[in-house]
Amino acid sequence: MVNYSENNKQYHIQCASEDVGKYVILTGDPKRCCKIAQYFDNAQLVADNREFVTYTGTLCGEKVSVTSTGIGGPSASIALEELVKCGAHTFIRVGTCGGMELKVKGGDLVVANAAVRMEGTTKEYAPIEYPAVADFEVVTALADVCKDLDFPYHVGVCQSKDSFYGQHQPEIMPVSYELENKWNAWCRMGCLASEMETAALFIVGSFLRVRVGSVLLVLANQEREKAGLENIQFHDTERVIVTAVDAMKKLINKEK
Repeated sequence: MVNYSENNKQYHIQCASEDVGKYVILTGDPKRCCKIAQYFDNAQLVADNREFVTYTGTLCGEKVSVTSTGIGGPSASIALEELVKCGAHTFIRVGTCGGMELKVKGGDLVVANAAVRMEGTTKEYAPIEYPAVADFEVVTALADVCKDLDFPYHVGVCQSKDSFYGQHQPEIMPVSYELENKWNAWCRMGCLASEMETAALFIVGSFLRVRVGSVLLVLANQEREKAGLENIQFHDTERVIVTAVDAMKKLINKEK
């Protein structure tokens, strides 16, 4: 494939192999990268292009990076593809989500071990029958950290979609019949939460033979609201960031 970049760096993320570590934290919001990088040693901004911001430093003496992916599967898959081309092999997504299962409350963490492929990006990688699943070692590291830090957490399936407002206002959409029926099906299947990037990262990671995990902060739960239950809103991303950073440390130390 032609590299369209004028400086021999990856076209979208504007990084070369020397710019990133083999272990990378991924986050949607570019502004969150600086906050995550504060947990690294000697972190430096190495690239800022479009929605893709990258800082690189060290954890436990190992070179690590954090890169933003923007919103949704298309840009997330681009970031993952190009970071793998730079030599990265282990990824943890740090994101936010809306709860679906009634037991999932605002402030809880969801460690996704799989994702519903209700988005378009993965259809250009794998047949729809192929599951979007996380790497077992990354899931285990994330769950262990949640347990160690006594954070409220759940391990299970999340739903990944393309339309934010299709989730929150399905009844006004022309295809409301499909959105509402499928949402109800995911809830009946015990789906924990809804977000927009995890399925794409899991499928692309499987294709590229790299390790990918995802830990999500629950902002609120619209199903609890519908059921007349307390619906806590929680926006502090500190605990989800700490969980990802500590899990990455576990993975690095295990492999040293």
